Amino acid sequence: MNDSVIPLSDVRRAMPTGPIRNAAAAPCGTDTRGRHLRDLRISVTDRCNFRCLYCMPKTVFGRDYPFLPHGELLSFEEIVRSARIFASLGGSKIRLTGGEPLLRRNIERLIEMLAGISGLELTLTTNGSLLARKAQSLRDAGLQRVTVSLDALDDTTFRKMNDADFPVSQVLDGIAAAEAARLTPIKINTVVKRGTNDHEILPLARRFRASAASAGHIVRFIEFMDVGGSNHWKLDEVLPSSEVVKRISAEMPLLAVDPNYPGEVAERWRYADGGGEIGVVSSVTRAFCASCTRLRLSTDGILYPCLFAERGHDLRGLLRSGRSDTEIAAALSAMWSQRTDNYSERRSAETAARKKIEMSYIGG
Repeated sequence: MNDSVIPLSDVRRAMPTGPIRNAAAAPCGTDTRGRHLRDLRISVTDRCNFRCLYCMPKTVFGRDYPFLPHGELLSFEEIVRSARIFASLGGSKIRLTGGEPLLRRNIERLIEMLAGISGLELTLTTNGSLLARKAQSLRDAGLQRVTVSLDALDDTTFRKMNDADFPVSQVLDGIAAAEAARLTPIKINTVVKRGTNDHEILPLARRFRASAASAGHIVRFIEFMDVGGSNHWKLDEVLPSSEVVKRISAEMPLLAVDPNYPGEVAERWRYADGGGEIGVVSSVTRAFCASCTRLRLSTDGILYPCLFAERGHDLRGLLRSGRSDTEIAAALSAMWSQRTDNYSERRSAETAARKKIEMSYIGG
């Protein structure tokens, strides 16, 4: 097995002994820092039709890049089984990611299957390229909300960021289709790189402020992060979220807002005149590790307890081993109870240079 993957069956502290019955699993406890498991991000494909500079640059993810063959991906049935086990441990939110999740064939069927699990909020993050034609079918299948990545409104800047010559107009059409399909509130994620697209902060805020109050559009400005080892991250290309808030508030005054729930990663700011809100995600300058409630499941069934992880745990091996749901739930609970991750609190030139799992493989 790859050195970066740990057999989940080796995590034994909470593994049950004796006969295993089909009793419901107990809710998962907290990790070593008192953090509860709430969110599961599931990457359904490692492929994407964009080559965004901060995620899948062409210099690495070129024509000959060895993407996973279909046979190595988790099947829909394995994904749904994982989600049911997650829900039995007290998890309440699933987000489908990629790569670009709408590239996964028959994604609507997977959503329909997941929607049958009671008590789960079901969302999806997309680059918006296929959203205009899929929004209604996603909603009909049971998807509740979408988050759309949009790094600029200016077409030239947008094409430079996605590096696939894809026009911004088609993403905006996708957002409109998602609104019409009631996949709301729609969150619009913008990764900000100083000197590349930071001039788009105000245009994005103005554009979606007009619809924020009525349609629930929320732009979230995300600091450029050292995810994976392919995006040539430099600290001087990070524009602090405090500067984003300062620029917007100078024209459209903002007021701080309390989080919607414990562990919410985006700091909320509302327009003083009541015209909706924005969010900022400050992983670099204001680490939120202390409240992180996320677990990530890769396309081929490896669990990662942190976006910046160097190693993961082999869930696929357990799913295909004949173990019962109760045994797997116990292994997951044990893994979570031993979780110590706090990368963003420890970030330095040395840690940033380490080889980490690529974001396109485990989702953002």
